[in-house]
Amino acid sequence: MDNQGKLEKYFERALWNIRFVVILGVIFGALSAIVLFISGSMEIFDLLVEYTFSSDLHMTHEDILIGIIGAVDFYLIGLVLLIFSFGIYELFISKLEIARLGGNFGTILEVTNLDDLKNKIIKVIIMVLIVSFFQRILSMNFTTSLDMLAMAISISVICIGVYYMGRHNI
Repeated sequence: MDNQGKLEKYFERALWNIRFVVILGVIFGALSAIVLFISGSMEIFDLLVEYTFSSDLHMTHEDILIGIIGAVDFYLIGLVLLIFSFGIYELFISKLEIARLGGNFGTILEVTNLDDLKNKIIKVIIMVLIVSFFQRILSMNFTTSLDMLAMAISISVICIGVYYMGRHNI
């Protein structure tokens, strides 16, 4: 019985320490977020350079908005990865005490369980989808009034969905 107790203790310790494998997700999620933030910033920088120093003013308002919205898309996906990284670190490894020292630890990064993490990530993913939708709308050519009606209905459905999402605290 003593051997079974030791074996069980070693097994449980090993099993508990396996949770540290999530550190790979934390590290690569954070690195991916950094890459996305740099990419979004470079997209805006390139857009500014092209707009400012271009001899022929070939950039339309739609081109500028599409570029900026694309960068915002990168930023939002980067935020998803940061929230994911912070969340799985806090759930599986340790609480981020340094974030709590200043007292400005916002509720966006505070994760108490997997459902909480999932809900926070879902909110940002929905925002990414909305931003991507508007980026695509800007690049579409509307030829008929039915196209415009479909766009108006789509935007209305998105607005209603965001309203109910905020109202029900999803």
